[in-house]
Amino acid sequence: MGQGIAQSVAMGGYPVILYDIIHANLDRAMEAIGGNLQKGVELGKVTADQKKEALERITPVDQLVGVAADLIIEAVVEDLQVKRELFSKLESLNTQDTIFASNTSSIPITQIASALESPHRFAGLHFFNPAYLMKLVEVIKGNKTEAGVVPILMEFVRSIGKTPVQATDAPGFIVNRVARHYYLESLRILEEQVADHQVIDELLEGYGFRMGPFKLMDLIGIDINYAVTTSIFDAFHYDPKFRPSRIQQNLVAAGHLGKKSGKGFYDYQ
Repeated sequence: MGQGIAQSVAMGGYPVILYDIIHANLDRAMEAIGGNLQKGVELGKVTADQKKEALERITPVDQLVGVAADLIIEAVVEDLQVKRELFSKLESLNTQDTIFASNTSSIPITQIASALESPHRFAGLHFFNPAYLMKLVEVIKGNKTEAGVVPILMEFVRSIGKTPVQATDAPGFIVNRVARHYYLESLRILEEQVADHQVIDELLEGYGFRMGPFKLMDLIGIDINYAVTTSIFDAFHYDPKFRPSRIQQNLVAAGHLGKKSGKGFYDYQ
């Protein structure tokens, strides 16, 4: 997700600092971004010059001290404490004018912002996977987000060719709250052995969905999808309609996380 956001912002004309604590991840990210842009060149959607300029705008860094910017977008693991600790460190490295944003799929923005000395400069910017292709971005205002921050972020999203939608700070926001049922009802149908995952995907794609739920979970990452469902389930006080699936839980435990691990509901090896 981070590399997709970096690609989108660089293509929008902005200089980008791409941070990861593991340098090998940065190498893989830059290779993936180059591959995505090359595919765009081959399809006639990106020029060779645009590809070159976008890659030149991205500076990979593996030291947090190098992360200073006007806008910082976080896309780390869906763990509240990890996000809070990261933003606390980033706040000490940046100026009072820096705007901080989280790409969280499900954790309330107000909860993350509570760790900051200046929560009024914090909001949500929720991109969708793959971020360099998907146009929609949810812009989420926390309880303490300054009123002027949201219009700045709405305009920023437009400037990189995306479509911003303002959402209220609530578990799952808009899309992920509604989408839970696309995944969970499909998983329940699988649990009840009404049909296998391939048939469910084929039927829903035949009905008009761009991608079946199981292919989509494999693309997103089964671990990420499961974590988001668990977070929303907790936030809604264990409402049964958001109950996570044991099928997903077992796949995560087995390390079958989807495309990124080579195997999920489908085998990619």
